[in-house]
This record gives sequence, C-alpha cells and structure tokens, in this order.
Amino acid sequence: MKLSKHHILGFFINLFTILSLQAQVPGFYMKDTVKKIEIPFLESNNLIILPVSINGGPPVNFLLDTGVKTNILFSKTIGDQLNMKYTRKLDLVGADGSTILTANVSPTNHIDLGLIEGFAQTILVLDNDFFELEMVIGVPVFGVIGHEFFKYNPVKIDYDKSIITFYATERMKWRPFGYKKVSMKIENGKPYVTGKVQQISGEELEAKLLIDLGANHGLLLNMETSEKIQLPQKYIESELGRSLGGDLFGFVGRVKSLKFGGLNFSNIITSFPEETEFSYVILESGRNGSLGSELLGRTKLILDYQRERLLLRKGNSYSSPFEFDMSGISPKMLPTEDKRFIVGSIRKNSPAELAGILRDDEILEINQIPVAFWELSDVIKLFRSEEERKVNMKLKRYKSDNPDDFEILDTEFFLKRQI
Repeated sequence: MKLSKHHILGFFINLFTILSLQAQVPGFYMKDTVKKIEIPFLESNNLIILPVSINGGPPVNFLLDTGVKTNILFSKTIGDQLNMKYTRKLDLVGADGSTILTANVSPTNHIDLGLIEGFAQTILVLDNDFFELEMVIGVPVFGVIGHEFFKYNPVKIDYDKSIITFYATERMKWRPFGYKKVSMKIENGKPYVTGKVQQISGEELEAKLLIDLGANHGLLLNMETSEKIQLPQKYIESELGRSLGGDLFGFVGRVKSLKFGGLNFSNIITSFPEETEFSYVILESGRNGSLGSELLGRTKLILDYQRERLLLRKGNSYSSPFEFDMSGISPKMLPTEDKRFIVGSIRKNSPAELAGILRDDEILEINQIPVAFWELSDVIKLFRSEEERKVNMKLKRYKSDNPDDFEILDTEFFLKRQI
C-alpha cells in the first residue's frame, strides 16, 4: 500500500502526540533515546548524593532515598525563591516518632539531573528550613528524591565506582551475569525483600525488610513488630541517627547473620530503635525492619521496580567486618563557612568520655592534623577503624556564652570495641 503525504504527516503527528503525552506522565526519563546512561554520584558514608536543578534553578544536593515515596525539599525559602506553587499542607511524622513537620504540597515540578529529567514531579516543601543533615553527613543536602526515580526504569548502583546506571525501561529483561535475583515487593512506593536473620540471643527470624538507601545503618530491627526479635546480651544505648524531625534513639548490638539473595552477611551491627507512639505506622506496613546503606554499600545492586526484583552481587567491601564507633563521640559539622567540627554527643563510659571529653567541645585537631584537612566521613571511619588505636585530639571548650571565654585542651584515648 502506498502512503500519501497526508498519511505520513498524520503518522508523525500521532507519534509526536504519543511522545508528548509520555513526557507528561510523572516520572524520570532519559533526555536521549539510548539504552542506558551513567551518572556519577557523591558518596558520604555510603549515602548517595546527586546535584539536581528544580524548575531551572541552580543545582543543589539531593539524597537518593528508596525509603520515601515523595520527593522532599528541606527549605521553603528555596521553594519560594523558585516560585514553586503550593496547593495544600499536610503533616509528616518526624524520625523521633513524636515531632510533627508541616509540609507544603507542590505538584508538577521539573527536576533536572543532567542526562535525566523528572516531569510533573510532586515535591513536599517543609514549612521550616531543615539543614541539619549537613551536620551529620558533612555535605550540604537540600532534599531527597524518592520512588519516582525508580518506578519505570531499572537502576544499577555501583558503590565501588560511585556510578548510577539508569537503563531504558525495556532493557534488563534477563538477569545480568554474576548477579543473584531476589524477589522484591513494591508497596506504597517502597521496596521490600525478605531475609533470614539469625540472632545471637533469639531464634532465626524471617523478616520483611525495607530497602532504605537513605539510611546509613546496616540492619535495623523494630522490636515491637515481633516477639521473636530479641536484644543481644551485649548491646549499648546510643543515638541511632539524625533525620527529619529529630534524633532516633535506641540500642545497638549485633546479629549472627543475615541471608538474602544468596548472600550471607555475618556479625552485623544492628540498630534496635525505641518504640514510639507512631510505631503503628511500621506495624501497619508489616515490615520488621530495614536494610541501610552500611550493608547495601557492600554490594552492587540493581533495583527493578517494574519487574519487582532486586539483582545484586558482592562489592569490593563485601567481606569487610561491620564496626561501630569505638570512640564514644558522635561528631557533627557546624553549618559555617569555615569547616568546624564539634562533639555532637558522647556515650557514657566510652573511651572519649573517660578521657574527659564533653558534649559541644569543638574539635580543632585530630592526630595533629587540623580539621580543615578532614572530611566528616573520614573522621567517622577513623573512630570505627581499629581497636586500641591511639587518637590524639586538640579541643576548644567554651566556658560561657562569651566566644572569647574558652580553654584549649589536649587529650588522647584508645579506641575500644564495645559491641
């Protein structure tokens, strides 16, 4: 059959209409028609940080997070500067289970990641600016990208190379060589897998676990979700992390092993958060806990939401032992122009506390090296590095609210494994 000019013109008009409609479906798409693209990311304690531009604005750092359904911007000041439109408000439960955060719903935004762009993206914009993640990550972070980034396209994360590979939707139909397949369920925009946890004090537990790229723990178990979950005999009370709406507190211990997807992780540092009044949210999800970046960062993984599967293989650090802080110090970086570290909190009976170090002491030097030459992630690695390692610190301790009223202290201690 011979096609007339009108038929050909109609074909291209229909094709253009289809492509235009596809581009308006909320989601993330590659700008060019290729099989895959690679995006480098900034890594801090295995957390994935990407520069993004919202509605043509200047690039700002966002955290890639499978643990949230909707994109979040931490600053209404920035949202207003970008002339973002808000349709309504809603309340979010903070990480501490008690703080309520108010967010503004802003629909149909454009998010640009260079070779990838997000169309018609809903962003929750916090009423009050929240920049405190910088204090514990050591890198400015202005928001998170959630479920939308993953929902149509397979995404490979190579922690060893700090590269994300974003595949076309129709690619990756078969399991790549060397990867093991794990069944994964997507519920309410979040990915879940099942793993077998062999506890030290309790019986083996078949656990439903959230894949949470935005959390820097290894394994987390919520004790209120099952009577089978037991604290090990050896544990410490600790601040478990800082997130939206407060600090998360609980206990840290170990489990013997975690098996899933043909991989076996041993002697894992495990967080056991305290139960809160909003624990019913976790109970309703049916999950028993989550896998965070400290464990996932030891693998190469592919998240394939469309086919509900997780593909993974061992990374370079797969066999490295899991270690917890051996100093007793939770260091934080002040949000100032000059790099400044402080003792954010200090654990009782830890080497640092026994050496006389106090909360809010400012850290000037570590092992005779000024803090200007340290990254916060490297300080954290040092405190987890090796039992009996000697650490020298020069501190500034303020005696009053007068910034000129301080003393300089030199102290030392030896790292000690407490769990």
